[in-house]
Amino acid sequence: MNLWFWVVASCAAAYAIKLLGYLVPRRWMENERMTRVAGTVTIGLLASLTAVNTFASGQSFAFDARVGSLVAAAVALILRAPFLVVVIVGAAVAAGLRLLGWG
Repeated sequence: MNLWFWVVASCAAAYAIKLLGYLVPRRWMENERMTRVAGTVTIGLLASLTAVNTFASGQSFAFDARVGSLVAAAVALILRAPFLVVVIVGAAVAAGLRLLGWG
């Protein structure tokens, strides 16, 4: 099977899963436990995605400008900067570190 089969199959699966979400009874979604689980899963997925994109390069471990960018963005978040400022600080630090030859 070629690549396009898998692309179309994954698109169909994603659409079917999204469509099934509309069939879930409303009382299940308004449950306190479901709200906590959904919030926790979202945070976990975002954290894992951030970690993989920061520390991985292909199938190897990478320690480059992305790490400095993440640290700078974390500091901006700790200082309660607005989200747009956090993104700009992270991008600027990554650009500066790459300009200096690190990463």
